[in-house]
Amino acid sequence: MRIQTNPDTVPEPLPHALVAPARRRMGVAERERQILDGAIQFFAVHGFDGQLRDLAKSIGVTHTLLYHYFPTKQALIDRVYLEVFEGRWRAEWDALLDDPDRSVEDKFTAFYSEYVTITLSQEFVRILVFSGLTDHTITDRFFAMLRARLFPRLIRETRRFRGLVSRAKASEREMELLMGLHGGFFYISMRRWIYAQDVYSESAHEGYDEPLVRDRVRAYLLASRELFGETTGNVRKRAPRR
Repeated sequence: MRIQTNPDTVPEPLPHALVAPARRRMGVAERERQILDGAIQFFAVHGFDGQLRDLAKSIGVTHTLLYHYFPTKQALIDRVYLEVFEGRWRAEWDALLDDPDRSVEDKFTAFYSEYVTITLSQEFVRILVFSGLTDHTITDRFFAMLRARLFPRLIRETRRFRGLVSRAKASEREMELLMGLHGGFFYISMRRWIYAQDVYSESAHEGYDEPLVRDRVRAYLLASRELFGETTGNVRKRAPRR
């Protein structure tokens, strides 16, 4: 035990490095943002079987505080869905696909170039896969949005490309062909974020260039000829050989 021989002496201050920084009190919105960002990362790593106590510990908040902001685990999952899935959908994509003055090939290429980059992030892909392996809560909601907002537009534009004006329900062949296009872009991100493989080269393992998107779109539009016959739409017919 150290005996203080001069009680009137003021103790020397601790070195700055040893002084614990004062905690800054977060506002409600900032704290909710902290919890939400932490939950997105947590679910992307551990899936939905992870315990909220472990989530709270990883964020650095108490279990009680977490429940103050999100009373149930489902409430937190619902908020993650809105943030990661619906929140990344851009209204301008609707306008892009509805634009009658742009070619179908250019519209599809522009849309999927942004969709792969903006939407199919590591958190998006891993959370969607984890949901598909558990209760399907997020996958069901997300695919319902695609069926309502995206797929009808893509089917309509594919028909337009082939010179067909029809509001009939998409046939099974039409949908399967379209899912080959759409699912192919998702698989790019599966390779990246699930299998940890380079997308197409070691030098550009996190990118997917516009020409590669266009290649897939052209292959899809070319295959659509089998469904609708020869085009009267946007494809240029080759001049006969002489």
